[in-house]
Amino acid sequence: MEIFITDLAAYNNGYLIGEWLSLPMDEDELKTKIDEILTIGAEACGDDEHEEIFLTDYECDYLEIAEFDNPFKLNEMAEQADGLNDHKLKMVRFLLRNGLVNNFEEALEKYEDVIIHEDSTMEDVAYEFVNDCYNLNDLPSIIANNIDYESIGREMEMDGRYFEEDGDIYEYLG
Repeated sequence: MEIFITDLAAYNNGYLIGEWLSLPMDEDELKTKIDEILTIGAEACGDDEHEEIFLTDYECDYLEIAEFDNPFKLNEMAEQADGLNDHKLKMVRFLLRNGLVNNFEEALEKYEDVIIHEDSTMEDVAYEFVNDCYNLNDLPSIIANNIDYESIGREMEMDGRYFEEDGDIYEYLG
């Protein structure tokens, strides 16, 4: 996660004083960086001291960030996300993006309730489902060769557990 922290008072006076920071980082280092940004902003404006910051930009694959989000809270989240691999972060992003959880912490608790069928269609998921329930080799060929997986996939999609995003099918078990 990367955030651009900006001195609010300097910005309101026409100066863009800020810095890109990569999170997670040591909390004391984050505080020091914020203090440096505010000091530089105060000097640029000819003021004694500045106290407020805001986030003017960010780069993060798994979380939407707002202007006045707390950078220390974001740092904690980045630290928690740092321990997750890309597949698990994809699950967390899915939960947040679709409003299936209320916040990042809840997404961390529930990401294991998500199954990702990568590079799949609902027809592929239906085939997997039927094959898991019935050994297709044991069915008479007239039945096995005439199963309408596309229709089964549409029916499965209607139950609200399946979501299609970026060429993948997400199944939410929660």
